[in-house]
Amino acid sequence: MKKPAHPAEAARRRDAEATREAILISARKAFARSGYDGAGLREIAAEAGVTAMMVNRYFGSKERLFAEVIEQTMTQGSLIAGGIFDQPSSGRALAEALMKLTRAHDTPLDGFLITLHSASSPLAAEIGRDKISTHHLKTTTKALRGKHRAERAALILAMISGLQVMRQMIALPALADANEHDLAELLTGVFNQLIDPS
Repeated sequence: MKKPAHPAEAARRRDAEATREAILISARKAFARSGYDGAGLREIAAEAGVTAMMVNRYFGSKERLFAEVIEQTMTQGSLIAGGIFDQPSSGRALAEALMKLTRAHDTPLDGFLITLHSASSPLAAEIGRDKISTHHLKTTTKALRGKHRAERAALILAMISGLQVMRQMIALPALADANEHDLAELLTGVFNQLIDPS
């Protein structure tokens, strides 16, 4: 039987977990706001109430911190990670969820903003590509049947990202001002074709 932790040790562990979480929250905000290249460790540390040395102690480098933040955005509260493809009419469910997610005056999700603002950095793009392949692409590909599953999965992800840019960020009137029901109907047809081309 494992001996219970000494109260001082348990408190240190809780403090360490709280510090780590504060750094991740601060980093997520900074990367969403400024991208990988624009966010500095000092800025992240200051918002978390720690020093840049402390950030390095917990994560080793800005690169590893960024990778952990990206991992978090793809596994917590994500449309794809949330089991959207497990629903009976997954094309419709995905289209309707996207209508709610991409309203022009709503703030885009952190994961999308981080990817968008960091895409010009080769290092960040490499990390993003690895995490997308490991999580969203893998999950979506696994949900599909038939030929060209990975390609179809990638097209679904590209459509999700493209809609976020054109409808939410740029607010293209034909998308931003469209009737959501009509747009969801059109999108359902496209998603259904990619999900089950047979």
